[in-house]
Amino acid sequence: MVASLFDIQVNGFAGTDFQQLGVTSQKLRCAVEGLAAHQTHRFFATLITDSLDSLCEKFSNLEFLRGDDTAISDALCGYHLEGPWLSQEPGYRGAHDSRHMTAPDLRAFERLQSAAGGNIRLVTLAPELPGSPEFIRAVVATGTMVSLGHTNASDAEIEAAIEAGARFCTHLGNAVPLELHRHDNVVQRLLARDELTAFLIPDGNHLPPGVLKNLFRAKPAGKALFTTDCMAAAGAAAGQYTLGSLTMEVGEDRIVRMPGQRNFAGSALCADEGLANAVKWLGLDTGEARNLFSTAIADLFGVELPLIPA
Repeated sequence: MVASLFDIQVNGFAGTDFQQLGVTSQKLRCAVEGLAAHQTHRFFATLITDSLDSLCEKFSNLEFLRGDDTAISDALCGYHLEGPWLSQEPGYRGAHDSRHMTAPDLRAFERLQSAAGGNIRLVTLAPELPGSPEFIRAVVATGTMVSLGHTNASDAEIEAAIEAGARFCTHLGNAVPLELHRHDNVVQRLLARDELTAFLIPDGNHLPPGVLKNLFRAKPAGKALFTTDCMAAAGAAAGQYTLGSLTMEVGEDRIVRMPGQRNFAGSALCADEGLANAVKWLGLDTGEARNLFSTAIADLFGVELPLIPA
C-alpha cells in the first residue's frame, strides 16, 4: 500500500470545469471518481480570476455539494484561489481575465472565505500589487497559506512577501512571457529564494524535461514539489473543453491549445502521469517521486492521505 497522490491545483477533471457556475453533483462526482482512477484521492479545487460575486457563487455551490456527499467532501479537501490578485501584465497574467484583477483586498478575501466555508487553504497572488505584505500577513494569520505566482515582482517585493509569510511559488517557470531578460527575470528571482517551496508541472509542455530537471536540481531537497494545474480535459478524451469563459482544444497529443493556435494554453496532465514523468526525467525512484506528489505536500497542509494499492 502507498499514499494517495495529492494535487493542490485542479481546475477541473474528466470533462468537469470547476470554473462554471452551477456545477452539478453528478459532474463533480465524475471529477472525483476520475481523479481517484488516477491515484488522486485528495485535491484542492482551484478557482481562477473572476468577479467577486461570481467567485462567491462558485464557492457556495461547491460547498453545498461537499456538504451533500461525503465522497466529494473527503476528496475535495480544500480550495486554491488563484486570482484575482495577479499581475495584469501581458505574459504574466496567462489565461486570467485582467478585467477582474485588483489589488489584494482583505474584505474581499473574508467574503470569499465565508462562501467557501472557511476552506480556502491556499491563495496565489502577485506580491508587487499594492498592500500585498499586509494582506499576506493577515491571510496567513487565519491559517491560509500564500503562494507567489503570475507575478513580475522585484527582489525587494519578493523579500517583503516572504517576511509577511508567503511560502510557495505557483507553477514556477510558467505564467511569464516567452521572452525574458537572460538574468534579470522573475523565474530566477523566485528560484533563488530557498525559503519558497516551488510547485512544478511535470508534463513536458509547461516545463520541457531539461528545464524541469534544472529547476528541480536548483531547489534545496524537499523544496520542489509537483502539481498538474489540470483543467477539464484531464482524464478525458480529445476534444473541446472549457476553462471558465475560454474554450480549449485538446488533440491526441494531449496538449491543450486555444482553437487554431499552436501554443499550449493549459494542462491535461493526470497526477499519476506526472509521477511517471518525474521518475523518468529526474531519475528519482518511484517512492521519492511519489512522496513529492503526495505526503510531502499533504503534511504542509495537514491533510491526511488514504493508503491505496501500490
